[in-house]
Amino acid sequence: MNKDTGRRATIVDVAKKAGLSKSTVARVLAGSSNISQDAAERVQAAVLATGYERNHLAVGMRSGRSGLLGLVIPDITNPFWAEVARGAQDQAARQGVSLLVFSSDWDADKEAAHLRALCQARVDGAIINPVADNLADLDRFGMPFVLIGSSAERFPDTSSVGSDIVQGVRLGLDVLLAQGHVQPALILGPKSRLARARFLRAVHEHCIERDVDPSILMTEDSDYTVEGGRSAMKRLLQAHQNGQHLAVFCANDLMALGGILAIRDAGLSCPQDVSILGFDGIPSGAFSWPGLTTIEKDGRRIGSTAVTALYAEIAGRAEHERIYVPCRLLERGSLADLSEMATARLVAKG
Repeated sequence: MNKDTGRRATIVDVAKKAGLSKSTVARVLAGSSNISQDAAERVQAAVLATGYERNHLAVGMRSGRSGLLGLVIPDITNPFWAEVARGAQDQAARQGVSLLVFSSDWDADKEAAHLRALCQARVDGAIINPVADNLADLDRFGMPFVLIGSSAERFPDTSSVGSDIVQGVRLGLDVLLAQGHVQPALILGPKSRLARARFLRAVHEHCIERDVDPSILMTEDSDYTVEGGRSAMKRLLQAHQNGQHLAVFCANDLMALGGILAIRDAGLSCPQDVSILGFDGIPSGAFSWPGLTTIEKDGRRIGSTAVTALYAEIAGRAEHERIYVPCRLLERGSLADLSEMATARLVAKG
């Protein structure tokens, strides 16, 4: 509202307040480069003084852009995907656009319904963690898009952004080895997920490089949830009856947090009896007891990078490449350091 007249402020009000022409004000608001610093500052002050807000619908009709982007993620309740959404939202805000967020719940039909809704909303483009196996299912919606997540690697000729899973898994295994855990057990996701295959392949490659048979590692599959991890850890504890220290590398943090609960349920302690390493870096891992040591995937950076890549796609200058965001170690308290004990055992055997 115009603070002086009590009605909705117009660009004419801004021009009058700034002492500039309407066309100059319009060019300033459109972000034109050939504008003096003085004119830009006068327009900014006039906008604040009048309470002017741009009519994005009218701007979109003139420019062919809606000022809206879409984001379809698989599970909004998973804190990692919430971090991705936050990163995308922050970057979209810096671009002066809004973000519509949908959760597919790993359901291809829901994904398709969300994409139809985004088309109807006339979004300028979409960021998608693809559930559908056929890229044509996405192409038919006729909008620029960028893929995110491990499942995007099924489409190497499409622009995508995701964590460097291989680097992250190798980092986790190197940390475990350095702390004396030479044969960690694994809690993996469902066999239907590409992320599980990528994680397990990285483990196998790491083992083969060390001349270790990967089949000797205990593994359990579960859903990527707290309860899934709790059940998988319970099964591992039942199978591990030799009294030696057990280390477990989980494919995501929710499963790792469930694993800590199962350790407690069994009357054991973490990390005194069982060490556990997560993968994601969700904030709640800092508040568990003990704090969860994990390999952090930078969700916010993935989201913001995806928005930048999407704008390149919209502008028709995308290179259609896979952008890998590196992972890093977050050390807390869920890993016991057995390196001195491992060294002592080697000396004793020698």
